[in-house]
Amino acid sequence: MNYSRIYEYRFKGVTHSKKQLVWKIISDMLYHKVLNKPYRILDPAGGMCEFINHVPAKEKYTIDIEKEFVTKHANPDVKIIVGNNLEVDLPHGYFDAVFISNFLEHMDKPEEIALLLERMFLTMKANGRIAIMGPNFKYAFKNYFNFADHQLILTELSIAEQLYGAGFNIIKIIPRFLPLSFRSRGMLPINNFTVKTYLDFPLLWRFFGKQFLVVGEKPG
Repeated sequence: MNYSRIYEYRFKGVTHSKKQLVWKIISDMLYHKVLNKPYRILDPAGGMCEFINHVPAKEKYTIDIEKEFVTKHANPDVKIIVGNNLEVDLPHGYFDAVFISNFLEHMDKPEEIALLLERMFLTMKANGRIAIMGPNFKYAFKNYFNFADHQLILTELSIAEQLYGAGFNIIKIIPRFLPLSFRSRGMLPINNFTVKTYLDFPLLWRFFGKQFLVVGEKPG
């Protein structure tokens, strides 16, 4: 699958500066309020690196199978690991946090999700946190398979079970977090105020949220 061309088509017409604005605010919120301000953080399947470029951690790593694509988008302070997430060599007990966004639904079968999360468990320190975000089929079913790389149907509960099965304790389950896109119908114009207001008022998530956020912690 040619991800570079697929993403080029998918995000055609999307204002790059507004995507960066949105992800800068989301990354900062997750870093401080969800992931406990980690020193070392890993972003598997970094893709366009919107999260890892903006998160204010001291050491930042991403994994991606498309070398040219991820190198094009990663900032100089992001360390790139090129290869398959299920195969690349990773240190044990090294990372304070892992953030996985809009990736697990691309995998071929649930057993691959289980293997990936087991690998994340091994590479993390005790008490490290993992956050997983992705489209929730319960609320996004109309558009779920409008994306060429979506394979698996996932909900917040299936991800929580996968995390627990991999050894993590479940800290938080948010069925409805972000919209599928801040360009979704009914959303307000994108600027600092509207994005921060959305994140600060969980009541809004119940109306616009189509993506889950599930947070786990590696036992001490």
